[in-house]
Amino acid sequence: MNMSEKVVLSKSEQKRLNILTAAIQLFCEHGFPHTSMDEVAKIAGVSKQTVYSHFGSKDDLFVTAIESRCLAHQLSGRLLNDSEDAERCITEFAHKFGEMIVSHEAITVYKACIANSDSHPELSRMFYDAGPTHIFNMLEEYFMKVEENGLYHFGNYRDSAIRLCSMLFGELKVRLELGLDTGNLVELRPKFIAESARLFLKAHKV
Repeated sequence: MNMSEKVVLSKSEQKRLNILTAAIQLFCEHGFPHTSMDEVAKIAGVSKQTVYSHFGSKDDLFVTAIESRCLAHQLSGRLLNDSEDAERCITEFAHKFGEMIVSHEAITVYKACIANSDSHPELSRMFYDAGPTHIFNMLEEYFMKVEENGLYHFGNYRDSAIRLCSMLFGELKVRLELGLDTGNLVELRPKFIAESARLFLKAHKV
């Protein structure tokens, strides 16, 4: 498809997109406990019945909203699509993942989960399953395929997935979570991400 072509959504698909957009906005602004399906419907310009027809519960909506953010940053299986070119794929993943985890939405939702972890522990579980677990599983599957080519050895795939993601957090993410000044860390982040990916690949090269 030509890049200039626009994707035409059906009415149902457009309503679903509007609902997700409204939900993400409200979850970030008010947090999960203080967001109602009525508010989501109002901002999305649909009826509450329509919201429930697309998402059976607020829990389902929250999980899908998190998953949609991963897709918005191209963090899907299609990103890791070539097991013979691990350097390119892992480097591209690193930049996409590194971009997502310091986005305003990701930081806001993460902080909300921490703030409500005692009163709403299920919120943290939903976030973990829809976000980190999705990413870890995707990397595990990819590492397994890459290792079959004999150029890299990852050992425990789950540990390697967690290790790569942890390497990409960086000082910027920590400062954003704490609400501290980030200085020039935003400008320096692409270099940090690229270097982290290079070190990860080098450590697992056979």
